[in-house]
Amino acid sequence: MIDRPLTGEPLPLDLVNTRWAAEGQVRDLFDEPGALGEWLAEHDLAPAAAEDALAPLRTVRAAIRRFLEDGADDELNLVLEHGRLRLEVSDGVPGERAEVDRDDWLPAWEVARSFLELLRSAPRGRLRRCEGPECVLWFLDTSRNGRRRWCSMAGCGNRAKVKSHYDRARGR
Repeated sequence: MIDRPLTGEPLPLDLVNTRWAAEGQVRDLFDEPGALGEWLAEHDLAPAAAEDALAPLRTVRAAIRRFLEDGADDELNLVLEHGRLRLEVSDGVPGERAEVDRDDWLPAWEVARSFLELLRSAPRGRLRRCEGPECVLWFLDTSRNGRRRWCSMAGCGNRAKVKSHYDRARGR
């Protein structure tokens, strides 16, 4: 898979972070040959034909980003309308199964559902955008004190510290 920044975040944030800025350009993981199938398999979301899931995944990615940036929930609700949970018992064990109106929407719907679970479980204010001026990545702040500011200390954090040092040295 293509090398991309900030992997390992919860599923919805990992999807949002499949678009990132690098060297002044926006990159999209799903523009790379085979990357969509690999990403789906990595998250156990592989449908019969990965290419069919591309448009719905891009739709839910934009909806989650818009929610994170603006608090707008209309696009997210439109994605959620594509499916529902069916509660069931199988061999005496309670469970649930996702049902969607079209198979190509299953991965996107599962990501949207996962985002709702993340919103319920994440401590308030811990879903954050990296403070790097050029960075567009989002992360779940799991630090003890809740003060994480950058997607990574090695990348954006280091650049901020270098800039701060440079500004102090120049007397700004």
